[in-house]
Amino acid sequence: MTSQVSSPAEQADDADEAGEAVVGEQRAAAGAKGVRRLDRVVIRFAGDSGDGMQLTGDRFTSETASFGNDLSTLPNFPAEIRAPAGTLPGVSSFQLHFADHDILTPGDAPNVLVAMNPAALKANIGDLPRGAELIVNTDEFTKRAMQKVGYAASPLEDGSLDGYHLHPVPLTTLTVEALKEFDLSRKEAERSKNMFALGLLSWMYHRPTEGTEKFLTTKFAKKPEIARANIAAFRAGWNFGETTEDFAVSYEIAPAVTAFPVGTYRNISGNLALAYGLVAASVQADLPLFLGSYPITPASDILHELSRHKNFGVRTFQAEDEIAGIGAALGAAFGGSLAVTTTSGPGVALKSETIGLAVSLELPLIVVDIQRGGPSTGLPTKTEQADLLQAMYGRNGEAPVPIVAPKTPADCFDAALEAARIALTYRTPVFLLSDGYLANGSEPWRVPEVTELPDLGVRFAQGPNHTLADGTEVFWPYKRDGRTLARPWAVPGTPGLEHRIGGIEKQDGTGNISYDPANHDFMVRTRQAKVDGIEVPDIEVDDPDRARTLVLGWGSTYGPVTAAVRRLRADGEAVAQAHLRHLNPFPGNLGAVLRAYDKVVIPEMNLGQLATLVRAKYLVDAHSYNQVNGMPFKAEQLATALKEAIDG
Repeated sequence: MTSQVSSPAEQADDADEAGEAVVGEQRAAAGAKGVRRLDRVVIRFAGDSGDGMQLTGDRFTSETASFGNDLSTLPNFPAEIRAPAGTLPGVSSFQLHFADHDILTPGDAPNVLVAMNPAALKANIGDLPRGAELIVNTDEFTKRAMQKVGYAASPLEDGSLDGYHLHPVPLTTLTVEALKEFDLSRKEAERSKNMFALGLLSWMYHRPTEGTEKFLTTKFAKKPEIARANIAAFRAGWNFGETTEDFAVSYEIAPAVTAFPVGTYRNISGNLALAYGLVAASVQADLPLFLGSYPITPASDILHELSRHKNFGVRTFQAEDEIAGIGAALGAAFGGSLAVTTTSGPGVALKSETIGLAVSLELPLIVVDIQRGGPSTGLPTKTEQADLLQAMYGRNGEAPVPIVAPKTPADCFDAALEAARIALTYRTPVFLLSDGYLANGSEPWRVPEVTELPDLGVRFAQGPNHTLADGTEVFWPYKRDGRTLARPWAVPGTPGLEHRIGGIEKQDGTGNISYDPANHDFMVRTRQAKVDGIEVPDIEVDDPDRARTLVLGWGSTYGPVTAAVRRLRADGEAVAQAHLRHLNPFPGNLGAVLRAYDKVVIPEMNLGQLATLVRAKYLVDAHSYNQVNGMPFKAEQLATALKEAIDG
């Protein structure tokens, strides 16, 4: 998911040359077979969690990115570390939507399903529209395997799949046969069947092959025999597609040469973009980056990625639990680092006391919450947007925290920079609310120029900042900036700037312990005023037709909502769209925007948390459209709901 490609605009001149250079010879070999041109396709690989579906999807995605298509992905993992083989809970899938134009979602339904076993077929066939391509590994459809998932008779023979273009392929047998010259056991050879499937799909959709072969050589550099076997299986899959009579047509999807501005692009997942954004923020702030974290799905990849970047002054600390992770991060903030802690919803609950301490200490701290299904352990590998109210209010006392939410995988980079800007400028902990859909999904990302990144430079306190009545110059740790209300950031060890920290209420200015009622009232209101006064951009409204209905979204609903709005407009409906990045504080013009429309609809992957906040703050009768099934919205589903709202 990390292959680099040149600008799609630049590919306008050399797409044919580059594409033909990679696949021309193989396409010529296809000779007599037909080639059909498509503008888009959705492919889903599905199999047992040990079948390598995520790797297969990653490789197909990387080659698709290098070819220049726009794309969006949806990996779907089992919650169990290793569910029993061949069972429904153990099914792993990877969906990829790619096109010759700008797209926003991984697709509502697959046009092609590759099912590696009966469980994969049963778990996914309900999403497959009639007439779609269905490639099935017939070797796995044994009586025992089918009984395990409730098939009384073989679906390959009972007529239940007659509505699909069924391609029965003995993937396991063909793979083992292709690798018979290698010194591998049958079990070792069977493991390469995912590469056979990848080769077949690469032939069907004219994907480049050189990148995958290079990847396999590198991945198995210490096991060259395994590398050669996987490459042989991959080539065998390609050759099978080329020679078999069952696949009479292959497909072309041209590069998306007009979808993006000129630049250098790469495919990137949300967690990877977020990690890169944090590194960029530390460089722009000229501060060391410290991550104090405890592994938790789906946030762990950020810890894994940041641990690779010690050359940028990044320090990662894998703590023994969530509390220790944020405690170490807050200590690093006190010591002058750009401090981050990463987690998911259950971890936020454990970190809440220390987040409140960070509010009291008024130190910059980025709390990354990659939301997942809850409550409690909930659905560890599924997505949800149900932590908004927890981020807003989930602490004792009045402890306001700014909240930033990215809208796409690539936008996680910019959201990380924005969270760092707010934390450093206003001396406050900041929530960054991503979710599993963004974290694991991927899309093309234009690599920004360094000159485009914001200046996040900070000034540490260097000496006294207050003069007492008797003329003595002293350092007051809670003397505030007149514009931002931020207190000075004094690095421990700076001579003369010694000061006390802790969770007990501070006296304004001096930072001494204070139990005075009036002082507490003042400090509570001041901390709230600091968050309320954070400068955030006005919300922008996309309303070309002067609509009466506004769709308001936040976070990862951006793609499905925008796709739904496009469908409605194509059908002649007038609908406006706005999307929130800043959830605390809200943009200053949000109230006026909401009151400008007769109807406001808020789609959320929760039971109406943003709608609750909007209705309470602006007294607007916002209508919720909610989903909490662990999956992102589908564009058609949203378009239908929005049409009903417009007509209602």
